[in-house]
Amino acid sequence: MSQGFDNKTADTRKNFPHERKLKEVTDIECIQKSLVQHFQEIKDPRVERTKKHQLTDILVIAILAVIAGAQGWEDMENYGISKKQWLEKFLALPHGIPSDDTFRRVFEFINPEELNRCFLQWVETLVTKMGGEIIPIDGKTIRGSYDRNQGKSALHIISAWSSEQRLVLGQMKVEDKSNEITAIPALLELLDITGSIITIDAMGTQTEIAKKIIDKTGDYVLSLKANHPTLYNQVEEWFKKASAQQFQGIDVSYEKRVEKGHHRREIRQVWSVPVSAINNLYQPRLWAGLQSVVMVVRVRHLWNTTTREVQFYLTSLHSNAQLIGLAIRKHWGIENQVHWTLDCTFAEDACRIRSFHSPRNFALLRRIALNALNRELTYKRSLRQKMNRTAMDNDYMIQVLSSCFLDSTLDSSESLCQA
Repeated sequence: MSQGFDNKTADTRKNFPHERKLKEVTDIECIQKSLVQHFQEIKDPRVERTKKHQLTDILVIAILAVIAGAQGWEDMENYGISKKQWLEKFLALPHGIPSDDTFRRVFEFINPEELNRCFLQWVETLVTKMGGEIIPIDGKTIRGSYDRNQGKSALHIISAWSSEQRLVLGQMKVEDKSNEITAIPALLELLDITGSIITIDAMGTQTEIAKKIIDKTGDYVLSLKANHPTLYNQVEEWFKKASAQQFQGIDVSYEKRVEKGHHRREIRQVWSVPVSAINNLYQPRLWAGLQSVVMVVRVRHLWNTTTREVQFYLTSLHSNAQLIGLAIRKHWGIENQVHWTLDCTFAEDACRIRSFHSPRNFALLRRIALNALNRELTYKRSLRQKMNRTAMDNDYMIQVLSSCFLDSTLDSSESLCQA
Protein backbone atom coordinates (compact mmCIF):
# COMPACT_ATOMS: atom_id res chain seq x y z
CA MET A 1 0.00 0.00 0.00
CA SER A 2 1.35 3.42 -0.93
CA GLN A 3 2.09 5.87 1.83
CA GLY A 4 0.06 9.03 2.26
CA PHE A 5 1.39 12.49 1.47
CA ASP A 6 1.63 13.48 5.15
CA ASN A 7 3.96 10.62 6.03
CA LYS A 8 6.11 11.24 2.99
CA THR A 9 6.46 14.90 3.86
CA ALA A 10 7.45 14.09 7.42
CA ASP A 11 10.05 11.59 6.24
CA THR A 12 11.44 14.09 3.77
CA ARG A 13 11.90 16.68 6.50
CA LYS A 14 13.82 14.21 8.63
CA ASN A 15 16.18 13.51 5.75
CA PHE A 16 17.16 17.18 5.31
CA PRO A 17 18.90 18.39 8.48
CA HIS A 18 19.91 21.68 6.78
CA GLU A 19 16.28 22.81 7.00
CA ARG A 20 16.40 24.69 10.28
CA LYS A 21 13.31 25.93 12.04
CA LEU A 22 12.83 29.62 11.40
CA LYS A 23 13.08 31.93 14.39
CA GLU A 24 9.81 33.41 15.53
CA VAL A 25 9.21 37.13 14.99
CA THR A 26 6.55 38.85 17.08
CA ASP A 27 5.17 41.27 14.54
CA ILE A 28 5.94 42.09 10.92
CA GLU A 29 4.82 45.63 11.72
CA CYS A 30 7.91 46.06 13.91
CA ILE A 31 10.13 45.23 10.93
CA GLN A 32 8.15 47.56 8.70
CA LYS A 33 8.51 50.41 11.21
CA SER A 34 12.25 49.79 11.49
CA LEU A 35 12.64 49.68 7.72
CA VAL A 36 10.69 52.91 7.24
CA GLN A 37 12.67 54.58 10.03
CA HIS A 38 15.94 53.94 8.17
CA PHE A 39 14.61 55.54 4.97
CA GLN A 40 12.32 58.25 6.36
CA GLU A 41 14.69 61.07 5.36
CA ILE A 42 13.95 60.52 1.68
CA LYS A 43 11.82 63.32 0.28
CA ASP A 44 8.88 62.45 -1.92
CA PRO A 45 9.65 63.82 -5.43
CA ARG A 46 5.98 63.85 -6.50
CA VAL A 47 3.63 66.82 -6.42
CA GLU A 48 0.88 66.53 -3.81
CA ARG A 49 -2.03 66.13 -6.22
CA THR A 50 -0.48 63.07 -7.88
CA LYS A 51 0.12 61.07 -4.69
CA LYS A 52 -2.21 58.08 -4.83
CA HIS A 53 0.26 55.80 -3.02
CA GLN A 54 2.35 56.47 0.06
CA LEU A 55 6.09 56.78 -0.51
CA THR A 56 6.78 54.37 2.38
CA ASP A 57 4.62 51.71 0.72
CA ILE A 58 6.48 52.14 -2.57
CA LEU A 59 9.89 51.91 -0.88
CA VAL A 60 9.01 48.85 1.21
CA ILE A 61 7.51 46.92 -1.71
CA ALA A 62 10.50 47.82 -3.90
CA ILE A 63 13.03 46.58 -1.33
CA LEU A 64 11.09 43.36 -0.67
CA ALA A 65 10.66 42.74 -4.40
CA VAL A 66 14.38 43.15 -5.17
CA ILE A 67 15.27 40.81 -2.28
CA ALA A 68 12.88 38.33 -3.90
CA GLY A 69 14.58 38.70 -7.30
CA ALA A 70 12.82 41.62 -9.02
CA GLN A 71 14.84 42.98 -11.94
CA GLY A 72 12.57 45.79 -13.06
CA TRP A 73 9.43 47.85 -12.41
CA GLU A 74 6.99 45.25 -13.70
CA ASP A 75 8.56 42.68 -11.39
CA MET A 76 7.89 45.01 -8.46
CA GLU A 77 4.25 45.37 -9.43
CA ASN A 78 3.87 41.62 -9.91
CA TYR A 79 5.45 40.95 -6.53
CA GLY A 80 3.03 43.39 -4.91
CA ILE A 81 0.01 41.85 -6.64
CA SER A 82 1.10 38.32 -5.69
CA LYS A 83 1.68 39.28 -2.05
CA LYS A 84 -1.16 41.81 -1.67
CA GLN A 85 -3.03 39.92 1.04
CA TRP A 86 0.15 39.65 3.13
CA LEU A 87 1.33 43.23 2.43
CA GLU A 88 -2.04 44.63 3.55
CA LYS A 89 -1.27 43.41 7.08
CA PHE A 90 1.44 46.05 7.57
CA LEU A 91 1.19 48.57 4.70
CA ALA A 92 -1.50 51.19 4.14
CA LEU A 93 -2.02 50.60 0.38
CA PRO A 94 -4.88 53.15 0.13
CA HIS A 95 -5.25 52.53 -3.61
CA GLY A 96 -3.95 48.97 -3.82
CA ILE A 97 -0.60 48.00 -5.30
CA PRO A 98 1.28 50.75 -7.20
CA SER A 99 1.68 50.19 -10.94
CA ASP A 100 5.00 49.61 -12.65
CA ASP A 101 4.85 53.18 -14.00
CA THR A 102 4.48 54.49 -10.46
CA PHE A 103 7.57 52.61 -9.30
CA ARG A 104 9.49 53.88 -12.34
CA ARG A 105 8.51 57.53 -11.91
CA VAL A 106 9.26 57.59 -8.18
CA PHE A 107 12.73 56.02 -8.52
CA GLU A 108 13.54 58.22 -11.51
CA PHE A 109 13.30 61.30 -9.32
CA ILE A 110 14.19 60.19 -5.78
CA ASN A 111 17.39 62.02 -4.86
CA PRO A 112 20.10 59.31 -5.01
CA GLU A 113 22.23 61.20 -2.48
CA GLU A 114 19.42 61.00 0.07
CA LEU A 115 18.91 57.30 -0.61
CA ASN A 116 22.65 56.70 -0.31
CA ARG A 117 22.81 58.52 3.04
CA CYS A 118 19.99 56.35 4.36
CA PHE A 119 21.81 53.27 3.09
CA LEU A 120 25.01 54.28 4.90
CA GLN A 121 23.12 54.92 8.15
CA TRP A 122 21.46 51.51 7.84
CA VAL A 123 24.78 49.77 7.23
CA GLU A 124 26.20 51.42 10.36
CA THR A 125 23.58 49.53 12.39
CA LEU A 126 24.77 46.21 10.91
CA VAL A 127 28.55 46.42 11.17
CA THR A 128 30.44 45.53 14.29
CA LYS A 129 33.86 46.89 15.24
CA MET A 130 35.88 47.50 12.06
CA GLY A 131 39.37 47.53 13.61
CA GLY A 132 41.66 45.20 11.65
CA GLU A 133 39.02 44.67 8.96
CA ILE A 134 40.19 44.30 5.36
CA ILE A 135 38.11 46.57 3.11
CA PRO A 136 38.58 46.19 -0.65
CA ILE A 137 37.49 49.16 -2.80
CA ASP A 138 36.81 48.66 -6.49
CA GLY A 139 34.64 49.97 -9.30
CA LYS A 140 31.99 48.33 -11.47
CA THR A 141 30.31 49.53 -14.65
CA ILE A 142 26.60 48.79 -15.09
CA ARG A 143 26.73 48.14 -18.80
CA GLY A 144 22.99 48.09 -19.44
CA SER A 145 22.65 51.70 -18.27
CA TYR A 146 24.43 52.95 -21.40
CA ASP A 147 22.04 54.89 -23.67
CA ARG A 148 23.43 55.76 -27.08
CA ASN A 149 20.34 57.67 -28.21
CA GLN A 150 20.49 60.01 -25.22
CA GLY A 151 24.28 60.25 -25.29
CA LYS A 152 24.37 58.82 -21.78
CA SER A 153 27.44 56.88 -20.67
CA ALA A 154 27.16 53.72 -18.58
CA LEU A 155 26.92 54.21 -14.82
CA HIS A 156 30.19 53.44 -13.01
CA ILE A 157 30.04 52.87 -9.25
CA ILE A 158 32.81 52.52 -6.65
CA SER A 159 31.96 50.16 -3.77
CA ALA A 160 33.60 49.37 -0.44
CA TRP A 161 33.24 45.77 0.79
CA SER A 162 33.65 44.33 4.27
CA SER A 163 35.43 41.06 3.56
CA GLU A 164 34.78 39.58 7.02
CA GLN A 165 31.19 40.71 7.55
CA ARG A 166 30.27 40.28 3.86
CA LEU A 167 28.53 43.64 3.58
CA VAL A 168 28.64 46.43 1.03
CA LEU A 169 29.67 49.33 3.27
CA GLY A 170 29.03 52.14 0.80
CA GLN A 171 29.06 53.21 -2.82
CA MET A 172 29.88 56.32 -4.81
CA LYS A 173 29.02 57.23 -8.38
CA VAL A 174 31.91 58.13 -10.68
CA GLU A 175 30.86 61.36 -12.32
CA ASP A 176 30.79 61.70 -16.09
CA LYS A 177 34.13 62.77 -17.61
CA SER A 178 35.84 61.74 -14.38
CA ASN A 179 37.35 58.53 -12.99
CA GLU A 180 37.84 56.49 -9.84
CA ILE A 181 40.67 58.75 -8.65
CA THR A 182 38.17 61.45 -7.66
CA ALA A 183 35.43 59.09 -6.46
CA ILE A 184 37.55 57.00 -4.06
CA PRO A 185 38.43 59.90 -1.69
CA ALA A 186 34.75 60.90 -1.61
CA LEU A 187 33.79 57.33 -0.67
CA LEU A 188 36.50 57.15 1.99
CA GLU A 189 35.14 60.36 3.51
CA LEU A 190 31.84 58.57 4.17
CA LEU A 191 33.39 55.56 5.93
CA ASP A 192 34.90 54.96 9.34
CA ILE A 193 38.09 53.07 8.44
CA THR A 194 39.91 53.47 11.75
CA GLY A 195 42.28 50.52 12.16
CA SER A 196 41.16 48.93 8.88
CA ILE A 197 43.25 47.86 5.90
CA ILE A 198 42.12 49.37 2.58
CA THR A 199 43.05 47.51 -0.60
CA ILE A 200 42.77 49.21 -3.99
CA ASP A 201 43.87 48.24 -7.50
CA ALA A 202 46.24 50.27 -9.69
CA MET A 203 43.73 52.99 -10.64
CA GLY A 204 43.53 54.06 -6.99
CA THR A 205 47.29 53.97 -6.39
CA GLN A 206 47.62 57.71 -5.92
CA THR A 207 49.52 59.75 -3.35
CA GLU A 208 46.41 61.75 -2.36
CA ILE A 209 44.41 58.56 -1.77
CA ALA A 210 47.22 57.12 0.37
CA LYS A 211 47.26 60.35 2.41
CA LYS A 212 43.48 60.25 2.83
CA ILE A 213 43.64 56.72 4.24
CA ILE A 214 46.44 57.59 6.66
CA ASP A 215 44.64 60.78 7.76
CA LYS A 216 41.63 58.63 8.64
CA THR A 217 43.92 56.34 10.70
CA GLY A 218 43.66 53.38 8.34
CA ASP A 219 46.30 51.37 6.48
CA TYR A 220 46.57 50.67 2.77
CA VAL A 221 47.78 48.04 0.33
CA LEU A 222 47.96 49.62 -3.15
CA SER A 223 48.71 47.80 -6.39
CA LEU A 224 51.72 49.27 -8.20
CA LYS A 225 51.67 49.08 -11.99
CA ALA A 226 53.01 50.93 -15.01
CA ASN A 227 50.81 53.99 -14.42
CA HIS A 228 53.72 55.03 -12.15
CA PRO A 229 56.48 54.08 -14.60
CA THR A 230 59.57 55.41 -12.78
CA LEU A 231 58.67 53.86 -9.42
CA TYR A 232 57.38 50.65 -11.03
CA ASN A 233 60.51 50.08 -13.11
CA GLN A 234 62.76 50.77 -10.13
CA VAL A 235 60.90 48.33 -7.86
CA GLU A 236 60.77 45.68 -10.58
CA GLU A 237 64.52 45.94 -11.23
CA TRP A 238 65.35 45.87 -7.52
CA PHE A 239 63.33 42.70 -6.90
CA LYS A 240 64.91 41.00 -9.92
CA LYS A 241 68.40 41.58 -8.52
CA ALA A 242 67.40 40.68 -4.95
CA SER A 243 65.70 37.46 -6.12
CA ALA A 244 68.78 36.46 -8.14
CA GLN A 245 70.84 36.84 -4.94
CA GLN A 246 68.15 35.05 -2.88
CA PHE A 247 67.68 38.21 -0.78
CA GLN A 248 71.03 37.73 0.96
CA GLY A 249 71.65 40.38 3.61
CA ILE A 250 68.12 41.82 3.17
CA ASP A 251 65.47 41.97 5.88
CA VAL A 252 62.76 40.11 3.94
CA SER A 253 59.49 38.54 5.05
CA TYR A 254 58.38 35.57 2.95
CA GLU A 255 55.25 33.42 2.64
CA LYS A 256 54.32 30.61 0.27
CA ARG A 257 50.83 29.16 -0.23
CA VAL A 258 49.62 26.35 -2.46
CA GLU A 259 45.90 26.18 -3.25
CA LYS A 260 43.97 23.64 -5.29
CA GLY A 261 40.44 23.73 -6.64
CA HIS A 262 38.32 23.95 -9.78
CA HIS A 263 40.85 21.86 -11.73
CA ARG A 264 43.51 24.43 -10.93
CA ARG A 265 46.61 24.52 -8.76
CA GLU A 266 48.04 27.88 -7.74
CA ILE A 267 51.35 28.59 -6.03
CA ARG A 268 51.45 32.06 -4.48
CA GLN A 269 54.68 33.52 -3.09
CA VAL A 270 54.91 36.84 -1.24
CA TRP A 271 58.09 38.79 -0.51
CA SER A 272 57.87 41.92 1.64
CA VAL A 273 60.76 44.30 2.45
CA PRO A 274 60.93 47.59 4.40
CA VAL A 275 61.17 50.75 2.33
CA SER A 276 64.63 51.34 3.79
CA ALA A 277 65.90 48.18 2.06
CA ILE A 278 65.56 49.82 -1.37
CA ASN A 279 68.23 52.48 -1.76
CA ASN A 280 67.24 55.74 -3.44
CA LEU A 281 63.59 54.74 -3.87
CA TYR A 282 61.84 57.24 -6.14
CA GLN A 283 60.10 59.95 -4.05
CA PRO A 284 59.02 57.74 -1.12
CA ARG A 285 57.96 60.75 0.96
CA LEU A 286 55.07 61.42 -1.42
CA TRP A 287 53.41 58.22 -0.16
CA ALA A 288 52.09 59.01 3.31
CA GLY A 289 52.88 56.29 5.84
CA LEU A 290 54.71 54.05 3.33
CA GLN A 291 56.40 51.22 5.24
CA SER A 292 56.92 48.27 2.89
CA VAL A 293 57.22 47.26 -0.76
CA VAL A 294 55.88 43.86 -1.81
CA MET A 295 56.29 41.40 -4.67
CA VAL A 296 53.76 38.64 -5.30
CA VAL A 297 54.40 35.83 -7.80
CA ARG A 298 51.45 33.66 -8.80
CA VAL A 299 51.96 30.46 -10.82
CA ARG A 300 48.75 28.80 -11.99
CA HIS A 301 48.71 25.27 -13.36
CA LEU A 302 45.61 24.55 -15.42
CA TRP A 303 44.87 21.27 -17.16
CA ASN A 304 46.38 22.52 -20.43
CA THR A 305 48.55 25.53 -19.58
CA THR A 306 50.70 27.23 -16.95
CA THR A 307 50.70 30.97 -16.33
CA ARG A 308 53.00 33.15 -14.23
CA GLU A 309 52.12 36.62 -12.97
CA VAL A 310 54.27 39.08 -11.03
CA GLN A 311 52.60 41.92 -9.10
CA PHE A 312 54.04 44.70 -6.91
CA TYR A 313 52.40 46.59 -4.03
CA LEU A 314 52.96 49.60 -1.81
CA THR A 315 51.71 49.37 1.77
CA SER A 316 51.65 51.29 5.03
CA LEU A 317 51.83 47.97 6.92
CA HIS A 318 55.06 46.80 8.48
CA SER A 319 56.86 44.12 6.50
CA ASN A 320 54.77 41.04 7.22
CA ALA A 321 54.26 38.75 4.22
CA GLN A 322 51.54 36.70 5.91
CA LEU A 323 49.31 39.68 6.78
CA ILE A 324 49.95 41.51 3.52
CA GLY A 325 49.36 38.34 1.50
CA LEU A 326 46.04 37.85 3.31
CA ALA A 327 44.95 41.41 2.49
CA ILE A 328 45.85 40.93 -1.19
CA ARG A 329 43.87 37.68 -1.39
CA LYS A 330 40.89 39.28 0.35
CA HIS A 331 40.82 42.04 -2.26
CA TRP A 332 39.42 39.58 -4.79
CA GLY A 333 36.38 39.12 -2.56
CA ILE A 334 34.82 42.27 -3.96
CA GLU A 335 35.11 40.82 -7.46
CA ASN A 336 33.78 37.36 -6.57
CA GLN A 337 31.24 38.12 -3.84
CA VAL A 338 29.95 41.50 -5.03
CA HIS A 339 30.52 42.20 -8.73
CA TRP A 340 30.13 38.62 -9.94
CA THR A 341 27.09 38.08 -7.69
CA LEU A 342 25.42 41.28 -8.86
CA ASP A 343 25.85 40.22 -12.48
CA CYS A 344 25.02 36.51 -12.19
CA THR A 345 22.43 36.48 -9.39
CA PHE A 346 20.88 39.94 -9.71
CA ALA A 347 21.46 40.30 -13.51
CA GLU A 348 22.78 43.84 -13.02
CA ASP A 349 24.63 44.14 -16.33
CA ALA A 350 21.58 42.92 -18.24
CA CYS A 351 19.29 45.52 -16.63
CA ARG A 352 18.09 48.12 -19.14
CA ILE A 353 16.89 50.70 -16.60
CA ARG A 354 18.47 53.94 -17.86
CA SER A 355 16.27 57.00 -17.24
CA PHE A 356 17.19 59.87 -14.91
CA HIS A 357 18.25 58.69 -11.40
CA SER A 358 16.71 55.23 -11.72
CA PRO A 359 19.93 53.30 -12.63
CA ARG A 360 21.74 54.58 -9.54
CA ASN A 361 18.74 54.10 -7.24
CA PHE A 362 18.06 50.58 -8.50
CA ALA A 363 21.74 49.72 -8.08
CA LEU A 364 21.45 50.71 -4.43
CA LEU A 365 18.34 48.55 -4.01
CA ARG A 366 20.38 45.57 -5.26
CA ARG A 367 23.08 46.26 -2.68
CA ILE A 368 20.46 46.48 0.06
CA ALA A 369 19.16 43.09 -1.07
CA LEU A 370 22.68 41.63 -1.24
CA ASN A 371 23.41 42.75 2.32
CA ALA A 372 20.08 41.46 3.60
CA LEU A 373 20.51 38.01 2.05
CA ASN A 374 24.10 37.77 3.29
CA ARG A 375 23.01 38.61 6.83
CA GLU A 376 20.54 35.72 7.01
CA LEU A 377 22.57 32.63 7.98
CA THR A 378 20.05 29.97 9.00
CA TYR A 379 19.33 28.74 5.46
CA LYS A 380 22.56 27.21 4.17
CA ARG A 381 22.00 27.64 0.46
CA SER A 382 23.22 29.89 -2.35
CA LEU A 383 22.05 33.48 -2.61
CA ARG A 384 19.91 32.53 -5.59
CA GLN A 385 18.11 29.86 -3.58
CA LYS A 386 17.67 32.23 -0.63
CA MET A 387 16.26 34.79 -3.04
CA ASN A 388 13.84 32.23 -4.51
CA ARG A 389 12.68 31.21 -1.06
CA THR A 390 11.92 34.79 -0.03
CA ALA A 391 9.69 35.03 -3.11
CA MET A 392 7.81 31.86 -2.15
CA ASP A 393 7.79 31.91 1.65
CA ASN A 394 6.59 34.97 3.57
CA ASP A 395 7.94 33.57 6.83
CA TYR A 396 11.41 33.33 5.34
CA MET A 397 11.15 36.88 3.98
CA ILE A 398 10.37 37.97 7.54
CA GLN A 399 13.43 36.05 8.74
CA VAL A 400 15.66 37.83 6.19
CA LEU A 401 14.25 41.23 7.12
CA SER A 402 14.55 40.58 10.85
CA SER A 403 18.25 39.78 10.42
CA CYS A 404 19.00 43.26 9.09
CA PHE A 405 16.14 45.60 10.03
CA LEU A 406 15.91 44.60 13.69
CA ASP A 407 18.69 44.36 16.25
CA SER A 408 17.90 40.68 16.81
CA THR A 409 15.33 38.02 16.14
CA LEU A 410 13.15 36.66 18.92
CA ASP A 411 15.22 34.22 20.92
CA SER A 412 13.63 35.07 24.25
CA SER A 413 10.30 36.08 25.65
CA GLU A 414 11.16 39.78 25.33
CA SER A 415 9.18 41.71 22.76
CA LEU A 416 11.07 43.13 19.79
CA CYS A 417 8.66 46.01 19.39
CA GLN A 418 7.94 48.25 22.34
CA ALA A 419 4.83 50.41 22.22
